[in-house]
Amino acid sequence: MRNSLHIIVLFLIYQITFSQAETKEIEIDSLYKEDQFFVGLTYNLLGSKPDGIKQNGFSSGFHIGTIKDMPINKKRNVAIGIGLGYSASSYNQNMLINKGEMGDFSYTNLSDSDIEYTKNKFSTHMIEVPIEFRWRTSTPSEYKFWRIYMGFKIGYVFAKTSKFKGDLGSLTFKGNDDFNDFQYGLTCSLGYNTWNLFLYYALNPIFSSDAMMNGDSIDMNAIKIGLMFYIL
Repeated sequence: MRNSLHIIVLFLIYQITFSQAETKEIEIDSLYKEDQFFVGLTYNLLGSKPDGIKQNGFSSGFHIGTIKDMPINKKRNVAIGIGLGYSASSYNQNMLINKGEMGDFSYTNLSDSDIEYTKNKFSTHMIEVPIEFRWRTSTPSEYKFWRIYMGFKIGYVFAKTSKFKGDLGSLTFKGNDDFNDFQYGLTCSLGYNTWNLFLYYALNPIFSSDAMMNGDSIDMNAIKIGLMFYIL
């Protein structure tokens, strides 16, 4: 009797296990989509800097958002992604941003002055729209795969701040209209599973043509290098 009970229990366990596996197989979505949420951390660089302008300290970026994944082939490993995200970026450097009595902003290379400082940076907050062409080695049942996502990103700068702390005291300015309200550039993400290298190269300057230093326009653009994490 005991042996019969053991056989019945083992049979039931087998049936339940087999049924769950079968159900799991049935539940595999042949119309799957990938990487619909993202979080990124970057180190921010400044390209095309005016002579004498240098970065110092750590300039960081944080990126988060969602992307609509739209496969365009039968295997669903090639897709177009269109999304919406938020980005916060800071840039530590030696270009002083000051505001005159008339409300206009001036820009000074601190290396050419005797002004001592402990903090000097500007930062931006953007709403972004990423557009990606996506290739990956995924399948309906494989969640670890290689990916290469290349695309374009346009961002609207809804907040910009500059901060200085030094011989001139503590200076904080917000809403500087010399920043370009729209910033856009090329993106690339590549990697395997969780860890993905990310690169953003801006195609237009951070500042508009109204921002001048020593009679020349400030044509610095943003370059961001870091890690991107994708979540279903």
